[in-house]
Amino acid sequence: MKFLISVFLASALLLAGSAMAGGGHDHGHGHSHAQIPVDKTVAQTNGGKVIASLVSRKKIDQSWTGIAASSVEKKIYQDRPEWVITYNNTKVKEADKQKLYVFLTVSGDYIAANYTGK
Repeated sequence: MKFLISVFLASALLLAGSAMAGGGHDHGHGHSHAQIPVDKTVAQTNGGKVIASLVSRKKIDQSWTGIAASSVEKKIYQDRPEWVITYNNTKVKEADKQKLYVFLTVSGDYIAANYTGK
């Protein structure tokens, strides 16, 4: 009898955990979903959207608005390909902050942005 109760409780806990872990959540760790690669044009468009979002959230200066990408390249980081979109803004006074790099997955999703390119 104790065995049946234990099995029942274990099953109930497993089912409850599965029900709580449904879709509609957002987090950064990977699932094994196949990524459909985007082309260079889509990557550039998505990079522009990232710049606009960073400006609107006041993460970068307003002068980045409307800056065109100077390069769009697919590079390998930690054994996986990523899009790297580079922007140059000579209106920024600090020389080390005139070049901004936006990193996207091969499917065009935002990963990060920085001034170092690393």
